[in-house]
Amino acid sequence: GRTEEESPLPFADLPLDIVEMKVKEGSKIRNLMGFAMGRMALEGTRQIVFSGSGRAVTKTITCVEIMKRRIGGLHQVTKLRYKSLQETWEHRGAPEGTPNLTPLK
Repeated sequence: GRTEEESPLPFADLPLDIVEMKVKEGSKIRNLMGFAMGRMALEGTRQIVFSGSGRAVTKTITCVEIMKRRIGGLHQVTKLRYKSLQETWEHRGAPEGTPNLTPLK
């Protein structure tokens, strides 16, 4: 199994209805940007939080750079944080009672 800790939003005092884009490794930039640009076109939406971890970090940065290029006058605030990932590896064919291996990344 694989367990990732849930991360709260990295910025204090954000509106409850803030648009949060959780970028994953398999996310398509076209889909992310279509949704984010659509939300920014709505009246009153002036903030979007993009978040990604691991292999999705470069994709997250790319999305933000595309948005800044397409919409003038945006200001970017960046925060980096650490995140824990715990994987449990079960031994196949091992004798009963053999402990599982659980690395914390």
